[in-house]
Amino acid sequence: MPEREPYTIAWEEETGSIVYIDQTLLPGQYRVVRCTTVEDLARAIRRLEVRGAPALGIAGAMGVALAAVRSAEPDLDRFREGVGQAADLLRGTRPTAVNLAWGIDRVVRKVAMAASVAEAKALAIAEANAVAEEDELTCRRLGTFGEELFPARCTVLTHCNAGALACRCWGTALGVIRSAVAAGKDVRVIACETRPLNQGSRLTCWELARDGIDVTLIPDSSAAYLMRKGAIDLVIVGADRITKDAVFNKIGTYMHAVAARHHGIPFYVAAPVSTFDLARTEKEITVEERDRTELAYCGDRQLAPDGVAVLNYAFDATPLDLVDAIITEIGVLRPPYADSFRLVGKEEGI
Repeated sequence: MPEREPYTIAWEEETGSIVYIDQTLLPGQYRVVRCTTVEDLARAIRRLEVRGAPALGIAGAMGVALAAVRSAEPDLDRFREGVGQAADLLRGTRPTAVNLAWGIDRVVRKVAMAASVAEAKALAIAEANAVAEEDELTCRRLGTFGEELFPARCTVLTHCNAGALACRCWGTALGVIRSAVAAGKDVRVIACETRPLNQGSRLTCWELARDGIDVTLIPDSSAAYLMRKGAIDLVIVGADRITKDAVFNKIGTYMHAVAARHHGIPFYVAAPVSTFDLARTEKEITVEERDRTELAYCGDRQLAPDGVAVLNYAFDATPLDLVDAIITEIGVLRPPYADSFRLVGKEEGI
């Protein structure tokens, strides 16, 4: 994203509030929203005005800080209780993306350490801002490691949006692409539309076009055909949670991984260490199911008859044996993942 633009989500010190880009309006309208209550933030997260695993971690952290700053409770114990209730509200908005709870918990722990309400508020703001600043550094380090996997000239398929809009800035999967372009490599991007909410066409294409990176939009269902035609050299996606046996990402990721393996195309995942949940397996994770209207309607236009059942999973799980490498800020992890995950240091969920 160009330097002149504000961060995807940020803490506004002057007003003690959160400002973020409303991603539901893109690409037709660019709008920065100021959020002053935890309830409004929770609503924004559910509506996907704020989305993307790292950005949700920042939102969770800043949401707890917002609850702390806006509290008028002078008693420290009751203050902490109120902040905890706000944290629970935010935690329940998106069950699959692990970064949301990770960001929330970081600030809640700081609040628990405070000896006074005033100190708790200061610690909460400082920790929330630290989460955001670390995300930018993480994405840029991740991009540096990942671009080494790209040939000097290549066409890359990506699914959903794992770019600046999914983070503070720069991005994970798109951050690797940006880093490869910055290193002088000739990179073309093929972006899947990513139904039903079209994060690929609305967000990924918007980001890359603004950066002057060559991007072509395709229907989700044409990716395997393009692989067969030899039009794709590698696939790179982000992640919302990585367990000890699977990568959870936007629905449709699994079929791209299967097709890539069949056609001998590298399939890479780009994600920060904060997205790892190595104390759990795929079967222990709740996969979010979203509202029927996302499939049955396109805006005000009805696409499916009333009464027809809809199954609308937001994410799927890709087994690790289909993943050729996981790009992180500590380096590139490769199979066997049981060994390389020891570098992450989260085998026990710490």
